[in-house]
Amino acid sequence: MAEVVLFHHAQGLTPGVVAFADELRAAGHTVHTPDLFDGRTFDDIPSGMTFVREVGFQEMMARGERAVADLPAAVVYAGFSLGVVVAQMLAQTRPGARGALLFYACVPVSEFGSAWPAGVPVQVHGMDADPFFVGEGDIDAARELVAEVGNGELFLYPGDQHYFADSSLPSYDPEATKLLTQRVLAFLAAL
Repeated sequence: MAEVVLFHHAQGLTPGVVAFADELRAAGHTVHTPDLFDGRTFDDIPSGMTFVREVGFQEMMARGERAVADLPAAVVYAGFSLGVVVAQMLAQTRPGARGALLFYACVPVSEFGSAWPAGVPVQVHGMDADPFFVGEGDIDAARELVAEVGNGELFLYPGDQHYFADSSLPSYDPEATKLLTQRVLAFLAAL
C-alpha cells in the first residue's frame, strides 16, 4: 500500500477533499491531508485565490514543505488544482517520491528548476473543456510532462467543471469521479 500526501484546492480542505482521501484510505492506503489554509474554506475559487495571494504563493509552498517534513521520503504527492503546484514541486524537488497525482492542473516542469525525477510515474486528470485546465494552458504542460516522463498518463474527461471530484461542491461529477478514482487506485496498486 502507498502513503499519499493530498493537497487541497483553493476552496480549502473541503469535506469533498476529505471524502476523496477516505476513498483511498478505504482501499488500504495511508493518506495525509495537510490543511494549507489553517481551517479556512471558501465558497468559491476567486475568494480562495484572494486568500492565497494575501498569504503569498511562497508561503503556500513553504506550508507544503513543512507539512511533509516529518514524513518518509517515499510518498506519492497528490493535489487538486492549487494543491497541484505544491504536490508537483515536492515530487520534483524532494528526493524519494514514489509518484504524483495531479488533478485539474499541471505546471511546466521548468517552473521548479529541475527535470522530472527519473522513474517517478505521474497521472494528470482534467476535463476536456475546463476553462482553467484547458484555457490557461495546464493541458499543454500536462502533455509535455507525460511525454517527458515516459511512464506518465493524461486522462481527459468530458465536461467543463474544474473541481469535478469534490463531492461537496456543485461542480461534482459522480461518473467522472468514479472513473478517476478507479484510475488512481490502479496507479497506487502498481507502485
